Amino acid sequence: MSSGNAFKLNYLLAPLAPLYGLGASVRNLLFNWGILSSTEYQVPVISIGNLAVGGTGKTPHTEYLVRLLKDDYRVAVLSRGYKRSTKGFVLADENSTAQTIGDEAYQVKNKFPDLVVAVDGNRRRGIQNLLALPDGQKPEVILLDDAFQHRYVTPSLSILLTDYNRLFYKDYLLPYGRLREWSRGMHRADGIVVTKCPDTLRPIDFRIIESEMGLLPHQHLYFTRVEYGQLRPVFPSSLNRRIDNFFDSDNEALLVAGIASPELFIKEAEKRYCSVTPILFPDHHVFEKQDIRKISDAFARLKGTEKFVLVTEKDAARLSNNPFVPEEWKEVLFYLPITIEFCTESVLPFDDWVKNHIITFKRNNIFH
Repeated sequence: MSSGNAFKLNYLLAPLAPLYGLGASVRNLLFNWGILSSTEYQVPVISIGNLAVGGTGKTPHTEYLVRLLKDDYRVAVLSRGYKRSTKGFVLADENSTAQTIGDEAYQVKNKFPDLVVAVDGNRRRGIQNLLALPDGQKPEVILLDDAFQHRYVTPSLSILLTDYNRLFYKDYLLPYGRLREWSRGMHRADGIVVTKCPDTLRPIDFRIIESEMGLLPHQHLYFTRVEYGQLRPVFPSSLNRRIDNFFDSDNEALLVAGIASPELFIKEAEKRYCSVTPILFPDHHVFEKQDIRKISDAFARLKGTEKFVLVTEKDAARLSNNPFVPEEWKEVLFYLPITIEFCTESVLPFDDWVKNHIITFKRNNIFH
């Protein structure tokens, strides 16, 4: 579909946005009035979510929290396991794949093998199962990935993410925009993180966003940017060559991305390599045989002597166990790992804010 046709379709969907917003508002009111119940727990439950659909960086921010807390507490990550082939509660283990627990949960488990990672569309049931684990495994802190709208659970700390390139207060409701609910839902959050900030932001830019956002007195605001790491093979055990030459900027890269917002990934590749050819798929795309054939055909058309396929970290999780990936790909298939860094020093640094919350929660829980 051309951009012009997509714009026309988007414009025609605009009248449906208030109807979607009405449904979201009624649901939130039912929770606010106590007609729909929400459960609190005896352990800190930290929710990482957003108001928009996809693309704000929930997984790398969840991983940041894992690194921050794992040396001091038994941490568990609970996700819904989007587009997995299994149902109900699944506790990840060494045999888990992106197909059985979802690409995001698999990425976290693959990066932190000793971490307790579970998936369940019913977050209350998922938490109950985690708290029923043996004492040596029972989590002391639970991180809920993509749970801002899952109001059947009352988190002890709620972190709301918003993409700098599409701030929630400048966005619109589905299906005209990308918001899952009205932007005033941001007031349920304890802290808001503006993600994917450019390096060129000035102090005045931070102040403008803070002013426009309309924070409540108790809410904290933070800003992060994406940091890309060094090239890594998707199949390290199958690599029989040195990869030093792949850092050469003269190489040709075929980019494959099945994520909601691939713009930063494409820009990073264009900074590193002289020739970049992107092939884009929908977010959480499950690569089928015809997709692999399409990628192979595009790769064959590249003319460089040194060429390779570069994918996002999330796509690497889906491709590493994909039965359709041909053997000849395993020496040319790489991904760029990402982490996040905070852009500014706040009155209360993010790390201190989170750690203080956990300490206070546990102290109050013991007191009561």
